[in-house]
Amino acid sequence: MKNRFFSALAPNVALALTLSFVALPLSTSAALAAGDNEKMDRTILPIPEPVIPHSTVLDARNAKAPPQFTVHAPKSAPNVLIILVDDMGFGQSSAFGGPVQMPNLEKLANTGLRYKNFHTTALCSPTRAALLNGRNHHVCNMGSITETATAFPGQTGKRPNSVAPLAEMLRLNGYATAAFGKSHETAVWEVSPSGPTDRWPTRSGFDKFYGFIGGEANQWAPTLYDGLTQIDPPRDPNYHLIPDMTSQAIKWMDFEKSLTPDKPFFIYFAPGGTHAPHHVPAEWIAKYKGKFDQGWDKLREETLARQKKLGMVPENAVLAPKPEAIKDWDKLSDDEKKLFAHQMEVFAAYGEFTDYNAGKLIDAIAEKGQLDNTLIFYIAGDNGASAEGGFNGLFNEMSYFNGVPETVQGILKHYDELGSANSYGHYAAGWAVAGDTPFTWTKQVASDYGGTMNGMAVHWPAGIKAKGELRGQFHHVIDIAPTVLEAAGLPEPKAVNGTVQTPLEGVSMLYTFDDPKAKDRHTTQYFEIFGNRSIYHDGWLAGSVHKAPWEMKPRATFENDKWELYDTTKDFSLTNDLSKSNPAKLKEMQALFIKEATKYRALPLDDRFLERLNPALVGRPELLEGRSSLDLFEGMTGMSENVFLNLKDHSGTIDANLQIPAGGAEGVLVAQAGKFGGWSFYLKEGKPVFTYNFLGDVEYTVASPKAVPAGAAKVKFDFAYDGGGPGKGGTGTIYINGEQVAQGRIEHTQAFCFSADEGADVGCDLGTAVSKSYQVPFKFTGKIDKITVAVKPQAPAQKAQSDEARHEGTVKKALSD
Repeated sequence: MKNRFFSALAPNVALALTLSFVALPLSTSAALAAGDNEKMDRTILPIPEPVIPHSTVLDARNAKAPPQFTVHAPKSAPNVLIILVDDMGFGQSSAFGGPVQMPNLEKLANTGLRYKNFHTTALCSPTRAALLNGRNHHVCNMGSITETATAFPGQTGKRPNSVAPLAEMLRLNGYATAAFGKSHETAVWEVSPSGPTDRWPTRSGFDKFYGFIGGEANQWAPTLYDGLTQIDPPRDPNYHLIPDMTSQAIKWMDFEKSLTPDKPFFIYFAPGGTHAPHHVPAEWIAKYKGKFDQGWDKLREETLARQKKLGMVPENAVLAPKPEAIKDWDKLSDDEKKLFAHQMEVFAAYGEFTDYNAGKLIDAIAEKGQLDNTLIFYIAGDNGASAEGGFNGLFNEMSYFNGVPETVQGILKHYDELGSANSYGHYAAGWAVAGDTPFTWTKQVASDYGGTMNGMAVHWPAGIKAKGELRGQFHHVIDIAPTVLEAAGLPEPKAVNGTVQTPLEGVSMLYTFDDPKAKDRHTTQYFEIFGNRSIYHDGWLAGSVHKAPWEMKPRATFENDKWELYDTTKDFSLTNDLSKSNPAKLKEMQALFIKEATKYRALPLDDRFLERLNPALVGRPELLEGRSSLDLFEGMTGMSENVFLNLKDHSGTIDANLQIPAGGAEGVLVAQAGKFGGWSFYLKEGKPVFTYNFLGDVEYTVASPKAVPAGAAKVKFDFAYDGGGPGKGGTGTIYINGEQVAQGRIEHTQAFCFSADEGADVGCDLGTAVSKSYQVPFKFTGKIDKITVAVKPQAPAQKAQSDEARHEGTVKKALSD
């Protein structure tokens, strides 16, 4: 690995770097002015403009203008396409031996290269930060997800200026850049019009962004952004985000190649599939009917056999044991088997549907004649398969986040709705273990290859002679950025936008493209997520499973964790623990972990789950810190729970100052979240109504029999919380101009979370409707002068009880992202 910091760049040298932006030697200036891109110094970005001497000629007719200064990419630089599938395990895609049919990924692998020893970080945001920036995730300050950021360096959730993204490096070197789909690298308190927008996609090197910001999205009704602007998805009953983002990507590419055919592009294509919620059209689900009736144990065996046939695993590889908590399939009830098999049918359909749309983008590139010189990385997963659906799976993921268990019988009532717009589902954890065949563990477990190993295909006809070959060198997502730079003929920049850079920490994979026997160059790599940790070095892996995904508490303290040791060159599946027979090697590897963890800011380790969800305890900024009220105005939409007043488990009020036209008005005044849980205060036929939607299962409604009179009016909803802990009920009262007009009970409330993606809207209800009594967007037809939402303080004992339980519930939501 390279030296991490340019230690020689003392302040005077850094100053010289800065000065290089404004002064260049006259010979260099002349070359640049003549448009000689090959002589540009590309180690300083933006590339400094040439110094043009001041003219002494009076009349422009008698003077010669210098050529325009323009930065072009090197002549041979390829287009670059990175396709990143979400939450897909090593043993799930058909391209690598799994049961999910992905013919487009297969096609690229069969005409390019399959990488069978490629690794991620074991969790979403950390993997994406490492991939997009070419540095380890803690160096990107993304030690976990932004929702659990702390004040410790390595964990703040805010990418440093010294870590310039690959997209910015390429953009400043003459590339057109665009990102489509999921972006989960922006601090949660920064995702609002108030910003700062420094870490939004279009301020992170991408000229174009179209997608969602966060861990997951309702694929049928996403909270969608075009650049910095929230937009409404098309009002199409068949709308689905993945075909939409694919269409947007193709349109952008067509436009770019039409206007500037010689300008290479960089497209980052990151669909929400196959992360929960598992959303896919019914006709795709039907293709998998009965395909998983054999269960997850038999599927593991079938997958291992296919993996061996493809050469993805050695012939002597065996299945690692399942975690003890995962039941044997033959011990399940008939109802469990029926439900769980269908959950996997939905997931497999989702995976194939995702690949189908990725294939449309690849075909469009081919139709433009650009495929030969497009370097494609198609990565099947940003971590291992997700076990966050629990042991039964879920119909509505929000129930899990709020500590309300879903039973097999309860989910079976919605059997035919799974995958549809009426569901927000996940599969049972047994399928995640099967999806990470042949390993034991899953997503989040950074100490096991089931959490970190993902299949990848690389395709570049102009740059790779080999077709359909395997590559077994150890590599990691931090290696993608240096590979792209080397393929493009670009140097690693020493300074970007005035900031001296932390060097890239990966190594280029280009040496493997035409040499299957090349010696590994990435020889050491640490892994750490929420205390699950390991170290890889020269074929050895040592690590500790600190906590399983379904366990709320660690198994031991860091000092007392049980470590395991494996020789991966002989034991691919990690089944022969050598920690007791070779304690000296284990001690050596543990010391190396501490060295690497210190070097890359992974220390201190942090397994605090309850505390990390409380921003005040861990030093994470809160946009509304200390406030008990919030003034809202018409047009404020899509406000996530991280930038909206927390009304859960409190008494509170909603005061609306309105202008009602003659003849009355109707529509939503303010609503939070949607059909899978939330609340809405609205006028229906002129009469104020408050609806509390409890987990999409029950609607509690308080409705006024009186209409709001024309003219200036004040409408108020008052909620008196029962107390006694989180998730309790309360009494709602509606007032018109100070007069009480309605009162009713709300027997249950959601304690911890309304939605992972739908926000609060003023003057409408976007996304999905909170109440079945209206259809989105149900815009208010009067005028909103101002709405004030406020919470009332809790008694100290009630607050302590509520906070403890709320943090425990919220951690489930954060970890699933």
